[in-house]
Amino acid sequence: MNPEQIIQKQRDFFQSGATLPLSFRRDMLKKLRAAIIRNEKQISQALTEDLGKSDFEGYMCETGMVLSEIDFMIKHMKKFAKRKTVPTPLVNFCSHSFTEATPRGNVLIISPWNYPFLLTIDPLVDALAAGNTAVVKPSQYAPATLRITSEIIKEVFPEEYVCITDGGRDVSIALLKQKFDLVFFTGSTHVGREVLRYSAEHLTPAILELGGKSPCIVDETARIKLAARRIVFGKFLNCGQTCVAPDYILCHESVAEELTRQIIEQIKKQYGSDALRNPDYGKIINEKHFGRLSNLIDPAKVVYGGKGRSGTRQIEPTLMTNVTWSDAVMQEEIFGPILPILTFKNFEDIYAILSDKPKPLALYLFSENKERQRDVVRKISFGGGCFNDTIVHLASSEMGFGGVGESGMGSYHGKAGFEAFSHIKSLVDKKTWIDLPMRYAPYRSRLFKRLVKMFLK
Repeated sequence: MNPEQIIQKQRDFFQSGATLPLSFRRDMLKKLRAAIIRNEKQISQALTEDLGKSDFEGYMCETGMVLSEIDFMIKHMKKFAKRKTVPTPLVNFCSHSFTEATPRGNVLIISPWNYPFLLTIDPLVDALAAGNTAVVKPSQYAPATLRITSEIIKEVFPEEYVCITDGGRDVSIALLKQKFDLVFFTGSTHVGREVLRYSAEHLTPAILELGGKSPCIVDETARIKLAARRIVFGKFLNCGQTCVAPDYILCHESVAEELTRQIIEQIKKQYGSDALRNPDYGKIINEKHFGRLSNLIDPAKVVYGGKGRSGTRQIEPTLMTNVTWSDAVMQEEIFGPILPILTFKNFEDIYAILSDKPKPLALYLFSENKERQRDVVRKISFGGGCFNDTIVHLASSEMGFGGVGESGMGSYHGKAGFEAFSHIKSLVDKKTWIDLPMRYAPYRSRLFKRLVKMFLK
């Protein structure tokens, strides 16, 4: 079936009103949940095959988070969809003002390879909870996960409701050339620009979940041992292939040596003295990215790791010091297990250093100084982040997740996800038993003019 036929079929299904009842949406999410649980083992095996993820990591970072989002939506979507009364100004005397969330309609979801199950199904859950139909285009770079995801979607949903497509860039472009009511894209900033260009042709709104070089700031008040432990967790999870992973460390020079030592200790504790022999340590998605990452490593600046194994597409957790902003590793988002450390002398210098950099998807600050925490939030623009931890902010359905500027636009997860795939209509129900004449021409009455001024204040 070609894209035009798929979209027309889904448009007809949406226009029939089949997706509008909350009972239908809830039942579909429950069926999806049951299918995921039935196929939990197969999902785990696929994630291991594509990315070398252990069973625990696969569940913690993908399957479990999807199930959590489904449960959250089943529990809360009635409240999200309910009409919400808002105050009515005097100028609209004798009327009822309210807002109501309505589905966007037919949406396109394009997902990446680094968390291929989570980042395909999570936005789909939000889209279906909001009452839409969806065309889903996962990445072909994670073929095993694509297969099991496709099987689950085809088992649970009729094609006119949810359709999953296979293929590469040509398929994505063919879909983007069609008219959708919303495009949801997760991936690189470069491709995000292309998605936005195609969406603009139809004036289709787009939600872009991108990435960037997310800084991890460590000041002199930080608890260094704990900071090292949590940085290593966030950086080397999924072999560094996480959009919100700490891209680099910006560390106060007085604690740089101790932080370096503690990070090395934590790498050994969490992954062993030879991570490449650890069955729970992941792998790079393909040869292209393996080669790109290998070229970012400067052996003269490596203080730990640095070696790779092309046969298994693995690169050791790698720590680099004496790094400068002009080094190759600082010219692009790393998206791999390489962690550069840069230093600063005065904390106030941080704001000037980061002000001319693209706005990152995440920022992490390790500091016991509450005033600095407040200042960083106010003075630096970034998508979201943590104080004294890394990446865990995206694990909550109670908070929206998204970028700003070059790291994306729009957010999702939980209520934010429901609203992202909805249009919030503003409505006034004006009563008919009275009709004040002051708003009608001719505008000659001074009394009415004074009343209008009073009402509009």
